[in-house]
Amino acid sequence: MNFKMMRYITGQLLLAEGALMALPFAVSLIYGEFSSLWAFIIPMAALFILGALMVVFKPADKTLGVKEGFVTVGLSWIVLSLFGALPFVISGLIPNYIDAFFETVSGFTTTGASVLDGAAFGKLWHPELSPESAMMGMRGVFFWRSFTNWIGGMGVLVFVLAVMPQQDMKSSRLVHVMRAEMPGPKVDKIVPTIKKTAAIMYGIYIVMTLACTAFLLFGGMDLYEALTTSFSAAGTGGFAIWSDSMTSFYGTVAHPEFCVWVLSIFMLLFAINFNLYYLILTGKALSALFSEELRWFSGFVAAATALVAFDTYDKFGNIADTIRHSLFQVSSVISTTGFATDDFNLWGNLAKTTLLIIMFIGACAGSTGGGIKVSRLVIALKSTVEEVRHMVHPRRVKTVHFEGKAVDKETQRGAFAFIITYAFIFFASFLLVAIFDGRSIETTFSAIAACINNIGPGLGDVGPASNYASLSYASKIILSFDMLFGRLEIFPMLLVFSPAVWFKK
Repeated sequence: MNFKMMRYITGQLLLAEGALMALPFAVSLIYGEFSSLWAFIIPMAALFILGALMVVFKPADKTLGVKEGFVTVGLSWIVLSLFGALPFVISGLIPNYIDAFFETVSGFTTTGASVLDGAAFGKLWHPELSPESAMMGMRGVFFWRSFTNWIGGMGVLVFVLAVMPQQDMKSSRLVHVMRAEMPGPKVDKIVPTIKKTAAIMYGIYIVMTLACTAFLLFGGMDLYEALTTSFSAAGTGGFAIWSDSMTSFYGTVAHPEFCVWVLSIFMLLFAINFNLYYLILTGKALSALFSEELRWFSGFVAAATALVAFDTYDKFGNIADTIRHSLFQVSSVISTTGFATDDFNLWGNLAKTTLLIIMFIGACAGSTGGGIKVSRLVIALKSTVEEVRHMVHPRRVKTVHFEGKAVDKETQRGAFAFIITYAFIFFASFLLVAIFDGRSIETTFSAIAACINNIGPGLGDVGPASNYASLSYASKIILSFDMLFGRLEIFPMLLVFSPAVWFKK
């Protein structure tokens, strides 16, 4: 284990997190929330001091293998969340540190599960704020909350790779860091160097975020509303700045229907593999449009929208409203964003079952979305079908194709290993949360599904009109690590807790 290189990269991460906190700090300054400034000054100082101490001595050996890369990512995300929770605690928005840690993990993992109730949002949107009480406002802290969604969407370590000095990149196999942080069964460089790949990914991410912001401004949002909403949509995180998610659109935004359509489209765009956007930029649009994963993903979206619309037509009463609400909720769930324009907990069983199923399917590989991933499910399905055919015709050569290429045995094995491990963690978490809280099966099952798939709202007591505040601290810790397992696709977190990694025989 190259602990020195792991320490150096983690130090870079801490410095990056401290620098990123400067943006919500500036927001607090702009809105005159002077008492909230300490919520960022203290953690920023701690991050800069600790980060500087960790990077002051550069390691001579910069080699980073698969094991070190995965462990570095797993540890870094835990440390990122531990420090990221401090603004919530210091500001008083979430005084309890376990609750703040849960909220922060939910933000960075782009889950969107929250412990905040209407009273907390009242500190942001209370209509009778006096000039004195405005100084106690929480716009900067809520900005940080939405910003964690954006940071976690593409991955903060991918950001570090994009800005790390070139000499720190030589001779190190940092592709393992990128593969551990970017979701999907396989992540490759799209250009010869990791640094350029990371820079291209973040460039696309920033441009799309700004485009979403521009459209929301056109729909009647102010800059603060548009930016924070775009952060959550881009990271497919779902942290809204209204207590009822997007339902408030219909009372506060000039053109709510337009904004709903904008978010529906952009949630789907951010759920698509970012490599396809690079193909389009390099003049290979046809290759991108005929992507097999994109076809499967589009099919899932269309089928789910049709089923939800069929079941909710009586509720909304006309085709336009039904399609708009249905597509928005399907886009929100399959992209694992977690926004809601209506309390789908009150919808019919067919609609709720459809949403529950696409929670597990999730987005495409190489996107900002969570879930098992379309490509992984398709590969597993094709491998199973091919295995059945081989049993019927033993002499048949088993070959699985995806995206026009033969899928190697390692990728097939990895897909099945992920699904089996995923199922084990899911049901172990289900049992533990059931023991600690004793809620209904609907609540417990959907809470685990919503957290491990990085979606946010579930059903029952954790539906879109509720939150996770009433769960026990033990359950919140379990769900926090479920979110980390889901965002980092299990194996980096498993390695962090594996004794074989830390102790020699």
